[in-house]
Amino acid sequence: MSSTVVHPTTTGGPGLPQERRLVTPVPGPRSTELLARKAAAVPSGVGVAVPIAVVAAGGGVVVDADGNSLIDLGSGIAVTSVGNAHPGVVAAVTAQAAAFTHTCFTIAAYDGYVAVAEALNRLTPGDHDKRTALFNSGAEAVENAVKVARSHTGRQAVVVFDHAYHGRTNLTLALTAKNQPYKSGFGPFAPEVYRVPMSYPFRDGLSGAEAAKRAITQIEKQVGAENTAAVLIEPIQGEGGFVVPAPGFLPAIAAWARANDVVFIADEVQTGFARTGAMFASDHEGVVPDIVTTAKGIAGGLPLSAVTGRAEIMDAPQVGGLGGTYAGNPLACAAALAAIDAFEHDGLVERARAIETIVLDALRLAQQEDPRIGDVRGRGAMLAMELVDPVTGDPDPALTGRVVRYAFEHGVIALTAGTYGNVVRFLPPLSIDDALLSEGLGVVLEGLALA
Repeated sequence: MSSTVVHPTTTGGPGLPQERRLVTPVPGPRSTELLARKAAAVPSGVGVAVPIAVVAAGGGVVVDADGNSLIDLGSGIAVTSVGNAHPGVVAAVTAQAAAFTHTCFTIAAYDGYVAVAEALNRLTPGDHDKRTALFNSGAEAVENAVKVARSHTGRQAVVVFDHAYHGRTNLTLALTAKNQPYKSGFGPFAPEVYRVPMSYPFRDGLSGAEAAKRAITQIEKQVGAENTAAVLIEPIQGEGGFVVPAPGFLPAIAAWARANDVVFIADEVQTGFARTGAMFASDHEGVVPDIVTTAKGIAGGLPLSAVTGRAEIMDAPQVGGLGGTYAGNPLACAAALAAIDAFEHDGLVERARAIETIVLDALRLAQQEDPRIGDVRGRGAMLAMELVDPVTGDPDPALTGRVVRYAFEHGVIALTAGTYGNVVRFLPPLSIDDALLSEGLGVVLEGLALA
């Protein structure tokens, strides 16, 4: 650990030194002071996974108030894909703030909202006629997608999958599978939500066709196609453990939905915008959803989400049935247009694929030597290793916790995931450089070796 005194900059962006640097134990005294203030001012239900006080971030690092520079392998849960302070995003937001910050689009419209809708209509899978409505969060997007599907079909049932995560509102908690920490004590939840098995190759050993048949049979026998408004699925599950369904599973579910006039909704909140090495994860198997929900990476860190879908479906709700006071805020729209420009013209899809190669090569090499790495999976810059008991194959959440704690204490932000809490997930910003990425991975794997 260096003893150099560091006075951290108060501005973020790619100009920050791209290095892992520890000048105090983590958390240091200034971060500890903020956490004490947090404990006195903020409910304990609002947790902090990495106990630092951030003063700057950019490229592939996060700098705390004590001068420590941590390698960022989390991107604020896949939000800062273009970086924490992308120059184009900063410039666009600054200019918009100088013009106006709010009118409420449903009161007085403005160009930014329409331009974002046009971009999403163009970029999301399929060349059919589309419409887009903007909201604030991923949960809002999912909830409104369900509203639209119910309005269009006149049906009520919504089918979701094991290990799914769709948000923290009452309806999206019903859609979410994991009890702790998300659902416990917060019921009763919204009705007419039905859960079926997900394709989870590491755990079920089924082909995509076999897993799809299992799920479809359960839908038909326990719900009924005639009652089903929508099938809602993450093309790659996020909080559920970065579960990549077996090839053919998604197309089979989508085909069944189409044949039965059920709206197929792809929740691309975490997978969208170059994260998986394609603009959208649905693209990997040529799936064209009826509705796509997006958020997280869409606006470079500002709160924005969207529901994009077939025009005839999206136009089903009555005038005034969709909207919200802050939905499609002008600042967030300006940020989104700048971020979308970066995704399209800065080679970020290709960068995600390069990150995939670096991370998977390192993890698979480690897996050959360590039987506790039960599975390595993911696409693009959305990658994971699942840690297990090497004898039984049972999930090992305690080991996972020790690994991410070691990483944090040694200057690397890594996140956990999974229904069983035994998955280390890697979500680096696409702006991270190769050397920093490899160094961060090395620290995580060192933590595993020592755990």
